[in-house]
Amino acid sequence: MIRNIIFLLVFYFGLIFILVLFIPCLILPQYIVTQGGKFLGYWTRFCLKHIMSTKVEVKGKENIINNQKYFVVCSHQSIFETFFLQTIFENSVFILKKELIKIPLFGWYLKKMGCISIDRNKISKENLNFSDEVSKLIKNTNKTLIIFPQGTRKSLNDRSAFKKGFARIYNDLKIACLPIAVNSGKVWPKNGKLIPNQQITVSILNILPPGMEQNKLATEVEQVIYKELNNIS
Repeated sequence: MIRNIIFLLVFYFGLIFILVLFIPCLILPQYIVTQGGKFLGYWTRFCLKHIMSTKVEVKGKENIINNQKYFVVCSHQSIFETFFLQTIFENSVFILKKELIKIPLFGWYLKKMGCISIDRNKISKENLNFSDEVSKLIKNTNKTLIIFPQGTRKSLNDRSAFKKGFARIYNDLKIACLPIAVNSGKVWPKNGKLIPNQQITVSILNILPPGMEQNKLATEVEQVIYKELNNIS
């Protein structure tokens, strides 16, 4: 219990400090802000290692192909992956719920990074323009788009169906899809205290090339991610 309190105090104090430190970067080129996001990823790993005695292992880096366009589809069990994936992928941006953009200071950084927000509870003009925003991002930049198809953080053993929006992106833009399984709920569950002396595994799976039928791709991604989660959880 005491270790949990110490972790949360140190982690969130550091998070606030980094956000404040990088305020001047909001008027600088976007790339500088992305370095702040990467720094948050390293800070998250540092706190887990030195306070919770948590090892972080990254498997499958050889599956990242740098000579073609792709987007990332990742399981989502804690806030760990939202920070740490930025240490793996350069210039990463996220599709995220609109509420996050509204958070003071933190939301400013998300906007500056170019993250795409969506209101999952209703159809709006912004949501209807969602595909256009994603298309511009992929075609006109070298950013890596990261999607959490579970929609929100899930428990370690949750195996509910993925939302299918990512398959539409795959089909419309004709780019590859890189699945990733992260078992962060083993250490940092959505509800409840953190569990020390464990290991978080970030497993980068085989990239799926463009050209698959949309529904087949959606099924394949869900199956390979959940299969890997069963192996590492």
